[in-house]
Amino acid sequence: MTSTPGTAPGTPPGGQSRLRRRAGTAAVAALLLAGVPAGAAVSADAGTPKTATGPQGQKLTVSATTGLDPAGQRIRVQGEGYGLTTGIYVALCKDNGDNRVPSPCLGGADMSGGSKTSQWIVPPGDPYEGDLASAFGPGGTFDVEIEITEKGDGLDCAEVACSVVTRADHRAAGNRTQDVRIPVAFAGQEPGEPGGGEGVDVPAGTVSYKSAAEFTTAGKPLDLLLHPDSKKLYAGADNLPDTADVDERGLHVLNPEDGTSESWISQAPGSTGALRASAAARIAGPLPGDGVVYNYPLRGVGSAKSGDEAASGVWLTGSTITDIAPGTTPDTVLVAQGATLSEIERATGTATRTLVLPGGTQFAADPERGAVWYTDFTAGKLHRVDLASFIVTGSFDLPGGPGGMAGFTETDPATGAVWVGVDRSVLVFDAAGTLVKTLVGKDLARDAAFDTATGRAFVVWQDGGDLSDPANDNNGTLTVYGTEDFAPAAKDLSLPGNHSQAGAASLAVEPGGATVFVTSPAEGKITRLVRQVSPLVTQAPEDLTAEEGEEVALTAEAEGTPEPTVRWQVSTDGAQTWQDVEGATEPALTFTARTAQDGYRYRAEFRNDVGTTRTAAVTLTVTPATGGDSGGDTGGDTGGDTGGTGDASNGAGSTGGDGSTGGDGGTQSSGGSTTDGSGSTGTTTGDPGSTGTTGGSTAAAGGSTGTAGSSGSTVGGGVAGGTGTAATSGGGSLAATGATVMSVTLAAAALVGTGVLVHRRARRRTEGAL
Repeated sequence: MTSTPGTAPGTPPGGQSRLRRRAGTAAVAALLLAGVPAGAAVSADAGTPKTATGPQGQKLTVSATTGLDPAGQRIRVQGEGYGLTTGIYVALCKDNGDNRVPSPCLGGADMSGGSKTSQWIVPPGDPYEGDLASAFGPGGTFDVEIEITEKGDGLDCAEVACSVVTRADHRAAGNRTQDVRIPVAFAGQEPGEPGGGEGVDVPAGTVSYKSAAEFTTAGKPLDLLLHPDSKKLYAGADNLPDTADVDERGLHVLNPEDGTSESWISQAPGSTGALRASAAARIAGPLPGDGVVYNYPLRGVGSAKSGDEAASGVWLTGSTITDIAPGTTPDTVLVAQGATLSEIERATGTATRTLVLPGGTQFAADPERGAVWYTDFTAGKLHRVDLASFIVTGSFDLPGGPGGMAGFTETDPATGAVWVGVDRSVLVFDAAGTLVKTLVGKDLARDAAFDTATGRAFVVWQDGGDLSDPANDNNGTLTVYGTEDFAPAAKDLSLPGNHSQAGAASLAVEPGGATVFVTSPAEGKITRLVRQVSPLVTQAPEDLTAEEGEEVALTAEAEGTPEPTVRWQVSTDGAQTWQDVEGATEPALTFTARTAQDGYRYRAEFRNDVGTTRTAAVTLTVTPATGGDSGGDTGGDTGGDTGGTGDASNGAGSTGGDGSTGGDGGTQSSGGSTTDGSGSTGTTTGDPGSTGTTGGSTAAAGGSTGTAGSSGSTVGGGVAGGTGTAATSGGGSLAATGATVMSVTLAAAALVGTGVLVHRRARRRTEGAL
């Protein structure tokens, strides 16, 4: 799209020629740096300097911004244009975005004068000037060094976006006019990481879950399984007391999208083999293609799939089944009957092997590593059973001691870690039985599920439901963690009304983690939760320099769920205020650059239901168009340079310069007479008396006096030189005298001038006259 005037920038079509020009200037700038006196503050890593503009036109420059050493690095920070009435701090801080105080900062607000991680700059004559603070130089300038590390003083740039900033000192803490921010990144990061933009209400890329639907078609749901093949949602259920007209016990098969019932298996064989109404207490695992194996009270082991009129099953001897899981073969299951662990044949109920443990009721199988983890909450023990030998190979203490409230025991298929829910904590043991993490919640830990595709663990916590206890509020919680670092991987989600007074909650996770199902027995419902992600910037615009009249473009992209929308914004007052660019709602913003837009700042703002994220503001610099100077510039440079070359043997100028597309340059005779070259076309298109003048004076290098071109005209050749010295472009008299005394700075400045001049000529030869 094309914006209205005064609204936006991008990459100019003539970018290659400008890059070549900058390359020549940069090469000469390197020579300038070589002439900086010893002892001047120079960053240890000057590879990625960056400059930012403040709300009052301040310029802040940081010598190094990427690949910084996490252990510590010294960087140079320079500023100009700062006001002389307000002191500032210079520091590495957490970047909280526009109009928000950068905080916390490395080194804090140093008022001792001894910090190397921050600097205090004050107006000249300030009472703190001297040992405590440095004074601004002329024009509100400063040049300091600070030592920064990735972590320290409550700041962790591995976790939050950090910037080198200036901010008003403690005497004007609420003053945001001194805030200038330059994002930095330590080794292994990109600038602004983590964050992917500036989150306005929540951090960029924040993952959360929200309720998308509630299913009340499965009675009092006790356990869930999302079938990996058929994709159907199986819910084991008991009867819900407040629906006395229907006995809802059994195995319910639901459509996972809308919760509609596809099948309901309410009958299973009892102790005599006769069918009877039976609840489905716990689902052991899926059957190939479709269907599940499950436990029905008190000692039944059944199997059924969608469409079955009744489950097939066997009734075991002994005590009540307290847990069930798939066996070591497709035809067997592992069953806990209190402290007894057995593997039985599903068709006959015959135990093929049995182990009696010191105590316990609950277990989790890890067939990948040949282990069963058996939990004895009463004794505060966790036992490891080898699946091959069916013997105990290790016992481990549960922190907190005996008597903890039983929650769950689950194994992470990817890592082999064992997650045990006890009271209001989740204890994580590695595959060797070492406690590696304790996760503490505000509610009772009731169930866990793992998504190996994303490396996430989902835990459902239930409120106790006893409102006489101040710790209870009737609301449960869903939490998500990374299985490698155990860091929160999503915002905690409140589950209103989910308490444990009517049974334990359970959950099932769709592969990839986009959908999660959570039961609430007390409410008789299953909640379908969907993942949301606030916008995360994947491509940000960059500062841009363009010529007047050039077509430019800015591009920004972001990802999120739901897919975010974008709008572009512009600031004409150094990012103090912002306004939307009319009609700019596409990732690419294109328009024609105008000089009135010089210094304008732009950003893209992405929004979805989860939050708002903005890109860092970029600055558009608009320079006067050079296309109108081409005739005079070319005529002046080429004519003057060629014509000004004298012949060392006889002092005669050779051939006058061709004034670009103007008339042919004059030819100077051996006798020394002069014919001036004509730069007529240069006069037509050039700037009066600008580049043409340079051409003329350069042409004069062959003799004592050259005639300056006016209004874009070009002197074609120099006056015959009496000394016969060879001309030097831009400095014939210096070459004639043989002077060699010149300061390093002046020499470098001369190199800059020459480098740019030669570079312009090379450009003309490459692109030609249009």
